Amino acid sequence: MIAPIIKGLLLGIILSISVGPVIIAILKQSLTNGKSAGYAFVSGVSASDITLLIVCNVFTQLFDVVLAHKTIIAVVGAAFLFAMGVHTLYFKKISLDNLNEENKKQVRRRDLVGVFVSGYLMNVLNPNVFLFWFAWTAAIGVSASESNNPILYKILAFGSCLLFVLISDLAKVVLAGILRPKLTEKTLVRVNRVSGIIILIFSAVLFYGALTY
Repeated sequence: MIAPIIKGLLLGIILSISVGPVIIAILKQSLTNGKSAGYAFVSGVSASDITLLIVCNVFTQLFDVVLAHKTIIAVVGAAFLFAMGVHTLYFKKISLDNLNEENKKQVRRRDLVGVFVSGYLMNVLNPNVFLFWFAWTAAIGVSASESNNPILYKILAFGSCLLFVLISDLAKVVLAGILRPKLTEKTLVRVNRVSGIIILIFSAVLFYGALTY
């Protein structure tokens, strides 16, 4: 199955280039507390994504009657992604506040647990992240239902997505020192615009797919 892997990778690209509080926090942890703190924070974010993904899948499984209305779900998902794309493109504010601390702190091993928890909570308590995962869980669920093996389809799609995002976040930690001199608000605004455009394209594709069900 190539299709679910491609969809998962494309979804991973959206998540990895989306400029929000998590990416800023990853860079901040790496720059001020060292790579170990950055890795711990990324691990917390990854764990929260897995938690949200499981919750959303269980939640949708409890509403099979609703999921049976594939066209409605696809249209709602497309509308949500469209709104998210418009918000990202025109209304999201970008800031580099608190990223200018040059003195790295000495982080003890027990402190890394707190960093992990902070990454987990920052991501899992963000309603936008939950809505994003819920919308895509429904959208992928619709495509999975058309395949011969829905469970394998979901595993490949979400697995490739989560793996791509994790690798991307780890790369941000490693390259934090290189990125910081070039990381200006103007650069982030450009990346944010690209992210918004990609999300709008996905919403259009999902809407088109809804019309062809």
